[in-house]
Amino acid sequence: MRCAMSRAALELEGVRRTFVQGDTRLPVLRRIDLAVSEGETVALIGPSGSGKTTLLQIAGLLDRPDAGEVRISGESASGLSDRRLSAMRARHLGFVFQFHQLLPEFSARENLVIPQLVTGRSKREARRRADALLATVGLTNRAAHRPARLSGGEQQRVAIARATANAPRLLLADEPTGNLDEANGRLVIRTFLELAHEAGVAALVATHNIDLARRLDRIVRLEDGVLQEHSAD
Repeated sequence: MRCAMSRAALELEGVRRTFVQGDTRLPVLRRIDLAVSEGETVALIGPSGSGKTTLLQIAGLLDRPDAGEVRISGESASGLSDRRLSAMRARHLGFVFQFHQLLPEFSARENLVIPQLVTGRSKREARRRADALLATVGLTNRAAHRPARLSGGEQQRVAIARATANAPRLLLADEPTGNLDEANGRLVIRTFLELAHEAGVAALVATHNIDLARRLDRIVRLEDGVLQEHSAD
């Protein structure tokens, strides 16, 4: 749970995003205001096609808003070059997708080591952290296996561990249980929450899984381009 004095890991202020197809303008995000505090987990729910993925892409600095402000740990992303946005993503953000997007030619351990090397960590340090994270998600005995030899639930647990490998300030997850059966989905939820809470990292999770949503600290609902607080009841 978040601390009352925690600062915001993510701030969106007046964010708007419209897509243009020919002569048609489709406003997806009309005016989004959202703050996610350090250590807080927030579920993002809403109908299919409501713009949840677009909102996550903007929060993750993968897309730019047409208007409004995005701040990560107090640092504004407005006007930054693609190179500086990439550096900010690597430094502050971790991503978990519906499909694990692990590198198929590398082992589970190597999938955790590689993103650490990109940010300058030594191979020895990266391997030590990778092994510690794999132990945390219960996959020590699968460390040498490539993704094709892992079950769907195991692949997603590796993906969650990878997302936390560089100690991000903010985790962004897009339907992390959407491709799993109920049993594996519950295990992935538990893994995700344990890692997020252990690291004190903020998380914004887009999901249709109401069980997952209710286990997070807060729920917000996106519909017709507008974001509102939503009761867990």
